[in-house]
Amino acid sequence: MKNLTRLTILILVLFQFSCNSNEAYRIEVTEVSPWCILGFDALDRTPKERIAMLNEMGFSKYGFNKGKGDLTTMIEEFKLAREHDIEITSIFLWLNSKRDSIGTLSPSNQELLGNLKKVGQKPTIWVSLSNNFFEGKTHQESLEVAVEMIRFIKGQADEVGSELALYNHRGWFGNPHHQIEILNQLKDKSLTMVFNFHHAHEYVDEFPEIVKKMTPYLSYVNVSGVKKEGPEILSIGDGDHEYEMIENLLDEGYNGPWGVLGHIKTEDVQKVLTRNIKGLTLLNSQLKKEAVK
Repeated sequence: MKNLTRLTILILVLFQFSCNSNEAYRIEVTEVSPWCILGFDALDRTPKERIAMLNEMGFSKYGFNKGKGDLTTMIEEFKLAREHDIEITSIFLWLNSKRDSIGTLSPSNQELLGNLKKVGQKPTIWVSLSNNFFEGKTHQESLEVAVEMIRFIKGQADEVGSELALYNHRGWFGNPHHQIEILNQLKDKSLTMVFNFHHAHEYVDEFPEIVKKMTPYLSYVNVSGVKKEGPEILSIGDGDHEYEMIENLLDEGYNGPWGVLGHIKTEDVQKVLTRNIKGLTLLNSQLKKEAVK
């Protein structure tokens, strides 16, 4: 115990509180997973250091994003995670029309998929399309492009043994209404959606209605603080809308899995994750109080 930092002790206390309290929390804080922690860390941790940090903090899973675009240590990181009983739940795939097209992917994306064939864990591929796929196109033309591109990527995901989920990252493709249209066109029950609060600012006012349509397709929700005017990256509890958004999701029957963000390049990601876990724990207690009224 003496080897744990005070930061880690704080997280363990919060985790213990959420598990051992007589009140039944509506979100299992111990089950959340960090997202956007590669390339978003002032300490620029190596895979070994990152896995050690996650172990120390009590996380049992996390998402793998490409970080600075260097995939040379990806296989090593997957191996280390497996050795320490940490699940890599997801991996981010960003497609850009200048480099990626049906039948041809960029060298970096080919390397990513090639690495996935070699590792034991098969995380869900979280895919997003750059807005340059849709510039100058009508809505119908954009829908056709997106459907065909996702159909192609679904085939690539099947080859490596991973599921595929649509990831909202701004622009035409990041619009949840459009993603639901894409899924309805493809009619493949294995395809799902990932919803990110940090890309949801423009949908805050209509979120209660969006949730009704989106929940049947959701496989992951990444939570952050939300203010309509920004900033994009805000700690949980520092926003104006994340509490009601989580409540909307719970009321519609979504109950996880949940993720929390790193996503700040200028700060130690351990401190960022600690703030978000603390904020989520406090929101959790508010949700319980509302539930028992």
